[in-house]
Amino acid sequence: MADDVANVLDWLSRHDIQSVRAAVCDLNGVMRGKRIPVEQARKALEGKLRMPYSAIGLDIWGEDIQNNPQVFSTGDADGLCHWTGRDILPVEWTAHPTALLPLWLADDAGEPYLGDPRRALARILERYAELGLTPVTATELEFYLVDPQSHRPLGPVSPVTGRRLDSDAALSIDEIDDFEAFIHDVYEACRAQGIPVDTAIAENGVGQFEINLNHVADALRAADDAVFFKRTVKGIARKHGFVACFMAKPYGERAGNGFHVHFSLLDREGHNVFDDGSDQGSDIMRHAVGGLLAAMSESTLVFAPHFNSYRRLRPKSHAPTAVGWGYENRMVAIRIPGGPPAARRIEHRVSGADANPYLVLAAILGAALIGMERHLSPGEPSATDVYDRPLPKLPPDWASALHAFEAGDMVTEIFPSLLRQSFVACKRQELETFAVQVSDFELETYLEGV
Repeated sequence: MADDVANVLDWLSRHDIQSVRAAVCDLNGVMRGKRIPVEQARKALEGKLRMPYSAIGLDIWGEDIQNNPQVFSTGDADGLCHWTGRDILPVEWTAHPTALLPLWLADDAGEPYLGDPRRALARILERYAELGLTPVTATELEFYLVDPQSHRPLGPVSPVTGRRLDSDAALSIDEIDDFEAFIHDVYEACRAQGIPVDTAIAENGVGQFEINLNHVADALRAADDAVFFKRTVKGIARKHGFVACFMAKPYGERAGNGFHVHFSLLDREGHNVFDDGSDQGSDIMRHAVGGLLAAMSESTLVFAPHFNSYRRLRPKSHAPTAVGWGYENRMVAIRIPGGPPAARRIEHRVSGADANPYLVLAAILGAALIGMERHLSPGEPSATDVYDRPLPKLPPDWASALHAFEAGDMVTEIFPSLLRQSFVACKRQELETFAVQVSDFELETYLEGV
């Protein structure tokens, strides 16, 4: 560790960095922390920087959460910030170059703070390690570029043609070319931060793109990559005069933004345990799918954590509404992609791009583990459209998902009690805040009409 600290300090010195962003990730996936002078970087790297536990438990507006156990059970005490060990992440889209130092929380005895979302995923991975299994994980994130001058989502102006985008352009090479300067800078920034960017495509929405991240045999790093990728895309978008939007459904009538997760499992010898040489995959894989399906409804609050999230989960929208699975079927929540048996994997398609990657991967890998341990059956796969089939449905709205999470049995095995309580308190406060807001459309419809 001493050598690692010295290497980071040397890097900061060589790049003439004057300040560092020292940050943890909160329940909503938002980075929160401090701007510290570069002279204090050693303090942060050596675990001597302090931050309130409650920094992780703020709502989406950054407000304190009433009845938050992270506050009231501790007197809003400070915890220690430990360096995650991730290499320093250069940030060059700010007014002056800086760097992000990723941290996670511990108590004064140095024990992991279990209200930290990254700690929740680490606990699940410890259980896999005890079984000699390593999840290999890849993610796909969709986002929109929108015009920053509009208070409502509006397609961006093409830097090449000067015309505003106003139609869907799925897989359009021309649209990729028009925004090449932005995409190029995203790739360069990701490479500098060690984020394994792969394919980029124009998605099925006005100014919508998807950039895939390559698989890695470290699910903590994969979640880190997703968090840092979102932050990078937003920063580069501002640099180019756009806003990058990861809302689940910024346009009511257009495609939503998904966050799909692919994973397989390697044993100690490096063999993919989902591969049995067949196109169907192993019994272990099907048991993992059984766990994912069994936990799906009570985990939906993790995959769809915001009011807007449920606008994406609608029938006939390529976003799942039913608890189903299938081979090479994009109409289901759990898809088994085709390809050679050695690459057999599971694709989880429920999450929106607005979800917290640490909680998403913890929920997915935790449910799969329970399924394997209990030999849960997934039932019969679906080969066609499942929207009209009599399958169990996901919670249809935020309040239902909140209730299912709070009452769920499997989520109690996946997430620490402190995190569950804090997450419920956060989502309940956000739900109550939305409940008292009256939209412009409501006023236009009812003010004089009833």
